[in-house]
Amino acid sequence: MAHIGVLKVLEQEGIPIRIVTGTSVGALIGASYCSGLSIEELEKVARSCRFTTFARWTVSRYGFASNDRMVSFLNRTLKVKTFEELRIPLGVTATDFNTGAGVVFHSGSIIDPVRASCAYPGMFLPVNIRGRWLIDGMLSHPVPSQPLREMGADRVLAVHLKGQWSKDGAPRHLFDVIGQSFAIAQDQMSHLWRGATDLLIEPDVSGFAYDDFKRAGELITAGEVAMRKALPEVRKWLETPEVSLAAVKPRPAAPHPAPMPAD
Repeated sequence: MAHIGVLKVLEQEGIPIRIVTGTSVGALIGASYCSGLSIEELEKVARSCRFTTFARWTVSRYGFASNDRMVSFLNRTLKVKTFEELRIPLGVTATDFNTGAGVVFHSGSIIDPVRASCAYPGMFLPVNIRGRWLIDGMLSHPVPSQPLREMGADRVLAVHLKGQWSKDGAPRHLFDVIGQSFAIAQDQMSHLWRGATDLLIEPDVSGFAYDDFKRAGELITAGEVAMRKALPEVRKWLETPEVSLAAVKPRPAAPHPAPMPAD
């Protein structure tokens, strides 16, 4: 939800966004934004969401929950359903469970790639797409800066929701164990994506639990605060003669594919 605050400031300040890549919940927010949802619509969706909106507890040897409810959630929420129809080009990351390879989706249906990108190991069941079992993109692209470069971006603004693991005391439950393990791994992998990043935004999400959906407003504000601090640096990009940037245009009521060059 903090991603929404970042996008909100960029739109308010007329900073053009040419390409988006997303991992895990970043893929969900990215798909919604690129499909044509306004910031106001994104905020409304965020404030109404709860864990059960897109997930249900289940009994399986592969995980404790299924995110199959995300299919109906995305069908209701997204204004278009394929990558080709998006008004802003989007890349969605996932991880091949069997090989560990990163996968980046750019074409076809948006819905299953977003589900796969959000399939947090141990919690959500893996998602099968064309015979490949896929899990959270966090394991291969914690912050998808490199895929953004590969899609043609010259300037990369990365939003990192830094994992806050407990350094004192025992974990409360299994999800604390899993969450802390991935937070440590993500921190150790940061050198892999920082090199492809021009500017890093880190909203302060310390003190928020994974299921703090009722605090959407606070999380959006955290994104706004972090982005506003970084605005002077972003404005320098706009002043660079060799970087050609078009002004942000108002979002149309019915979005169409936007074949914009990458910036």
